[in-house]
Amino acid sequence: MASDNDSLPTPLFSTPQTAGHTHPIHVAIDPVSLVITECITVTSAMRKHARWAHSSVSAILGGGSKASSPTMVGRKDGKNRDAAGSVHFGGGVGEKEGEGHDVLASRWGLRGKKGKSMQDNPLMSAFARLRNEMKGCKDISTFEVPALLHPFLQVIRSSSTSAPITSLALIAITKFLAYSIISRESPKLALGMQLLSSAITHCRFEATDSAADEIVLLRILKLMEGMISGPGGDILSDESVCEMMETGLSMCCQVRLSEVLRRSAEISMVTMCQTIFQRLKTLEVEAGEDPGALEETTKEDMDAVKMDPSVNGENSMASPVRRKNESRTSNGSELETPKEELDERSVTSTMMSGSQVELPHLPDAEEAPEIKPYSLPSIRELFRVLVDLLDPHDRQHTDTMRVMALRIVDVALEVAGPSIANHPSLASLAKDTLCRHLFQLVRNENMAILNESLRVAGTLLSTCRSVLKLQQELYLSYLVACLHPRVEIPQEPGIDPSLYEGVPQAPRLGKPAASPQPNSGRSTPVPVKDRQKLGLEGGARKPDAREAMVENVGHLVRIPSFMVELFVNYDCDVDRSDLCMDMVGLLSRSAFPDSATWSTTNVPPLCLDALLGHVQFIADRLEDEPVYDGYPERARLREQRSQKKVITRGATKFNENPKGGIAFLASQGIIDDPNNVHSVVRFLKGTTRIDKKVLGDYISKKSNEQLLGAFLDLFDFTGQRVDEALRQLLNSFRLPGESQLIERIVTVFAEKYCASDTPEGIKNNDAVYVLTYAIIMLNTDQHNPNLKASNRMSYNDFARNLRGVNDGQDFPQEYLQEIYNSIRTKEIILPEEHDNKHAYDHAWKELLIKAQDARDLVICKTNIFDADMFAATWRPVVATLTYVFMSASDDAVFSRVVTGFDQCAQIAAKYGLSDALDHIIYCLSSLSTLASETPPSTSLNTEVQADDENSENGKRSVMVSETAVRFGRDFKAQLATVVLFKVLTGHEATVRDGWVHLVRIMLNLFLNSLIPPSTISTEDKIALGSIPLQNPAQVIERSERSNEPGLFSAFTSYVSSFANDEPPEPSDQEIEYTLNTVDCVKACDFKTIFTNIKDMPLMSLKSVVASLIAQIPESSSPRVIVVKPEIPAPTPVRANGTRPQSKKPVYDPCLVYILELATVLALRDEETVEHLGQQVASSLQTVIRDASNVHPVVLSRAVYYLLLLLKASNDHDYIRAPVVLHTISSFDEALLKQAAFPVLNGMYDCMQGTTGLRKEMSTSPDFWVILRNLHAEPEATRLVYDILEDIIAGSPSAIAPDNYESTILLLNDFATAGSAGALQEQQRDDPTRRGRQPKEKPKQTEAVTRGVKAMVWVHQMTDRVPSFISQSQLDKEKAWSAYWTPIFRALTTQSLNPCRSIRHQALTSLQRSLLSPSLTHLSPNPDSPPDSDYIWTTLFSSVLFPLINQLLRPEVYQSDPHGMSETRVQAATLLCKMFLHYLKQRAEWDGMLDLWCRILQVLDRLMNSGVGDNLEEEIPESLKNILHVMAADGYLLPPPPPPPPSASPVPDPNLNYDGRTPEQQKLWIETWLRLERFLPNLMPELWPEAAKRPPPKRRSLGSVSEGVKSPEKDEAKEKSVEVEEKGKENVVSETVPKMEEAKVEEAKA
Repeated sequence: MASDNDSLPTPLFSTPQTAGHTHPIHVAIDPVSLVITECITVTSAMRKHARWAHSSVSAILGGGSKASSPTMVGRKDGKNRDAAGSVHFGGGVGEKEGEGHDVLASRWGLRGKKGKSMQDNPLMSAFARLRNEMKGCKDISTFEVPALLHPFLQVIRSSSTSAPITSLALIAITKFLAYSIISRESPKLALGMQLLSSAITHCRFEATDSAADEIVLLRILKLMEGMISGPGGDILSDESVCEMMETGLSMCCQVRLSEVLRRSAEISMVTMCQTIFQRLKTLEVEAGEDPGALEETTKEDMDAVKMDPSVNGENSMASPVRRKNESRTSNGSELETPKEELDERSVTSTMMSGSQVELPHLPDAEEAPEIKPYSLPSIRELFRVLVDLLDPHDRQHTDTMRVMALRIVDVALEVAGPSIANHPSLASLAKDTLCRHLFQLVRNENMAILNESLRVAGTLLSTCRSVLKLQQELYLSYLVACLHPRVEIPQEPGIDPSLYEGVPQAPRLGKPAASPQPNSGRSTPVPVKDRQKLGLEGGARKPDAREAMVENVGHLVRIPSFMVELFVNYDCDVDRSDLCMDMVGLLSRSAFPDSATWSTTNVPPLCLDALLGHVQFIADRLEDEPVYDGYPERARLREQRSQKKVITRGATKFNENPKGGIAFLASQGIIDDPNNVHSVVRFLKGTTRIDKKVLGDYISKKSNEQLLGAFLDLFDFTGQRVDEALRQLLNSFRLPGESQLIERIVTVFAEKYCASDTPEGIKNNDAVYVLTYAIIMLNTDQHNPNLKASNRMSYNDFARNLRGVNDGQDFPQEYLQEIYNSIRTKEIILPEEHDNKHAYDHAWKELLIKAQDARDLVICKTNIFDADMFAATWRPVVATLTYVFMSASDDAVFSRVVTGFDQCAQIAAKYGLSDALDHIIYCLSSLSTLASETPPSTSLNTEVQADDENSENGKRSVMVSETAVRFGRDFKAQLATVVLFKVLTGHEATVRDGWVHLVRIMLNLFLNSLIPPSTISTEDKIALGSIPLQNPAQVIERSERSNEPGLFSAFTSYVSSFANDEPPEPSDQEIEYTLNTVDCVKACDFKTIFTNIKDMPLMSLKSVVASLIAQIPESSSPRVIVVKPEIPAPTPVRANGTRPQSKKPVYDPCLVYILELATVLALRDEETVEHLGQQVASSLQTVIRDASNVHPVVLSRAVYYLLLLLKASNDHDYIRAPVVLHTISSFDEALLKQAAFPVLNGMYDCMQGTTGLRKEMSTSPDFWVILRNLHAEPEATRLVYDILEDIIAGSPSAIAPDNYESTILLLNDFATAGSAGALQEQQRDDPTRRGRQPKEKPKQTEAVTRGVKAMVWVHQMTDRVPSFISQSQLDKEKAWSAYWTPIFRALTTQSLNPCRSIRHQALTSLQRSLLSPSLTHLSPNPDSPPDSDYIWTTLFSSVLFPLINQLLRPEVYQSDPHGMSETRVQAATLLCKMFLHYLKQRAEWDGMLDLWCRILQVLDRLMNSGVGDNLEEEIPESLKNILHVMAADGYLLPPPPPPPPSASPVPDPNLNYDGRTPEQQKLWIETWLRLERFLPNLMPELWPEAAKRPPPKRRSLGSVSEGVKSPEKDEAKEKSVEVEEKGKENVVSETVPKMEEAKVEEAKA
């Protein structure tokens, strides 16, 4: 014997101890010795039995002693058996076996009882022969299996053996199999296994002790289990398998056996069935890829095997439980022969008298039939028997048997469910018998039956649902009908009922079905009423039963593709129920806590778990690659669902009002033509949602005769008896109650029946008419539960009633008998009637008929339908999550619900289901308590500051508010808020209406300083800084508080605050709650959310902006436009003399927050400006128009936002600059000043925009009104100046004829404002006057710098004047005056500015302007000759002379006593330069002399002003230059020297010795005389020769004296000129605003 385990043969036996072994068991002894030992063991036990107490010597010695015998039975090399199967030992050919035995027996002198030898006992002798054959066996593997097992099998089959002996034989065989003594290599193994299975299934033994008897049965069970489950089980035949399964089932079903044995038998059956049904997979592989190959190869053997297990002791395989006194005959020597021994399937054996039994015949190799391994026939038979055991109406089967059968069936389905569905022979059992029995067992009140039947149903649908489409609908509809609560959801305080509106109050079950209509597309096999007939209408179930059903539903829902399969195969099918929606509705409603009141406390969490599992599967498939091949088109499914809704609605309308329903269906295109009766009846017959009673009443009306005829035309009565045709007809509608209506239907039926095919024996329509009525009456009589059986109609009564109605003859007797029998045995079930077994059977057959035409269920291993399914079912899911969240208290529940919310949001965002995500946000917002429509009160807000090393300023402040405290102590609200923003993050683009609630939350948090105003990234858009919030009621420094005891400190704080009318300081607990709130808000990560919002697509941004604008308070939107002001109301009488206080607008930071966020979103890019800008601009304009009722901060920022939009939207016409500027300029002056900074910021930004906007802004009069009104405001001056600078120096420049003068006026205003710098200059003069040098030169103030720059810009404006003049439509002189006068007016005005820097720059600019080449030209070409004298006179009379006159005024001088002298000098110098500049051009001008005289007069006044030495030095020098020039150019000529004295003492009067012209003479005289008044030495100095002569005098003689005026007249003229100049001076001075004059005077002071 080999020692290596690998060399051992494969064992055929599998036990619980060896089942997992990969190698055979190593046997330490010789196998032959082991066999002999087992033989001796059995025979030894037999000898000790009374029956074999006197056994022969051969039984002990082991047969004959001839070792030289050449042949031994059981060996391959030779056999010698007789026809009876007796084995011959070694002897002659003609030697009889008995003779040899007699010889041996006589030698030993042994005799049996009554003198007969016992050596011929077949049981004993068989062991002897086996031992004898084993003597020469060297290799046990060559020994034939039938020969080896033969003696042991004889013992097992013998009824004369006792239980212990049988047990020893079983033990021996078990060892042979386990130790590989019998292996797959053994000869004739298949025959031996068949004999073994036959023996153990026909085991007979003498019953003695019940315990010993059951041990035998237990060993048989284990042996069968080992045979089938072991490696050699596949060589068993179909017959063997069926016998062993029959034996096992019989043990399971016999109630006389002990509970332990029956349970052991059940366990063994489960194991064997696992192996048997597992073989289906192997058979499928062996048969090939063709699905029907296995069925085809086994169809001939399908009926060859049958099983009939005994029940309750009937047809028992043995009589082991019979006691000895029961099993023996009266003589006590003979056993009773069981009936089963005669079974033709058993191995042939007959009982013999005494102790002998005939041995079975062992066929030779040539005779042995071919044994096929068991296949589909035995598997199908086993499955059939198991299913039959489930029949609830079979009284022979107890509930215990059914439970056992259910467990075995469940195992079979678990192992081979898909394979069962693939084989028609097995699938037909599952579709029909199994489902029919199961669906009745689920109504059983026995919990054991219910639990097992639910488990089997769940396994069946899990594995075979592809072929059980209609059966699954029936089963699930029943569960829904049983479990769905019909009570309203309880309204708990504090919970908004709208949060769970989506939970259905009742399932959406289908309407009853009519007869099948192929190709109609509208036949429903399992309607509500049919479910009632099937006994599956639901109803009240015990709590434990409900829990078991819920667990079963959860098991199905946990199949990943189950719910989507329901949706595709049922909800999207016009003829099916909405099972997916019903299941989700059931789980949602049952997950509510109140469902535990009518079930158990486990039901709500079970339903919630199943519901969340459904959501989990959808979420897990989100990232899967979609698979489209082999699945229905989604568009077609959507169309079917839409059509289904229409048909359902139309059927409901028809049931209420048939005509209205038909009209509605026609309008929706379901019925092609409502006037075509054929179109109508096709729909009515094919639609199962129609109420059959309403249908019967409708078609039987007299007005619908054509409709009734067309309806019956749809039936084919060919080849049917009248009762069969009537049964088919009445299945489609219910007979009406009125006899007239019934008569009408019967009449038409008789006509149609005879027209189709009149059977032999029926004469005419009238005969059919009467017969039909008789059948209806017979049906009522036979099946009326109120009639006694004795009173029911017999056949004779039925036939007698019909005598002579067949056209005067009788109907054929056989025909009437068939009708009578059919009606009696099978009632014509009218729709919506009865509820009994026959109705169930009938409805079930109808279901099977419809199942033949139904397509298989589509298994959906794809995610392409998830979007539509979730869109149809999300409402109850979200509602349930919300309600559970509100009512839960366990952390595990919170965790699951939070995950569910997150997954629902992911699904909704992935598939673009905005309505779902919006509702999720609404629910979570409501739970957060932060989305209140009314803003929370902030009157008690208290800012608490504490030291914080990590902060920038070393302080950390927390705003303690009512909202923060309330929210901080509400854990559910905090969790809901975190979940809300976790759900929102990343899915912002999908949200639509949900932004309303999110905006409310953000506003409430912002209002209570819980989110910073800078949350919005507006640095690149908004330049105003953070939105200001309302000041807190008080600010508390926690670090400065003393460490007083808590109670005393709190009391002191409370008393102090009460005395000061302040809110009490927040407690430590309130601060802690506030910190909780702060941490919660921080976890929401608003920064990321706002970043995502800014990057959203346009459609999503529209929702955000619309939600923001919807939050603008209505009070800021004027609803009434006042055209005519009403009569002002009388001033109310003040009570007690108190002054009525005006109600000022309240500052609303939330409004600013809304407007700013909306503006930022609208300004994101050009697309948002185009599509969102108009809506935002309209809202901003609405706020601005109501300026009187809006707080200045709100107004100012609204104006700024509007101006930003104006800049961005210049390409669009929904907002125009003139309108906006006019609105701003119409503000109240004080209000405008309060809004100055934001307004000017916005205007400056607009000026940086496009050229068109710059021009539109800068040319608006309101623009300059705003700038001039705001330039003096300290915070606005800089911005106004920047705007002005951009207008003048920007690129391109915005200066235009329309804003030219306004620009100069504003520059003049800035220069005037710079007069405040005079004080600083004068203060600097004091130490200088005292002889001390200042430490450093002080810097100019910004006002002075701006004033100086303004004067420079005024001069630069002169470059634009020529082009403006050329563009002007005025005449040249008016155009010149219009564009030059503002410049000179501004320069002359600022030449009087108290500030020296500005004054000096003004004079410099004035000089440059006056000397500009283009000044004296009315044409833009500077090279053209000077124009008229108008310019010349205007420059001196309106510019220079008024300027000097103003400088001579004392109050002007006193504005800068130390610097005004220099200004006078500059003015005098400028006057002289101007005269010289224009002297040559206007030398011939008639008014030149008057101008010169006027200049001299002004210089005279300057010299005599008495304000310093500068004038006394500069004016003479200037005059010298002028006089030199005038003399050099020949204008001013001294008189010639007098002629020498002539000889004549009297001169000749006609002699003119002075060669000057009269004008030159006059000019000399006037110059001399006037200079002599204030510079008497100047002329003599220049013309000493002329000074030697007599001084000139004004003369009026001759031509020389013309124009020379007397001193009196000259003085009068000077006075008049002075008066005139003062008047002009006043005109100039009026250009300075009074406000600026006041500031100048104030600066001087």
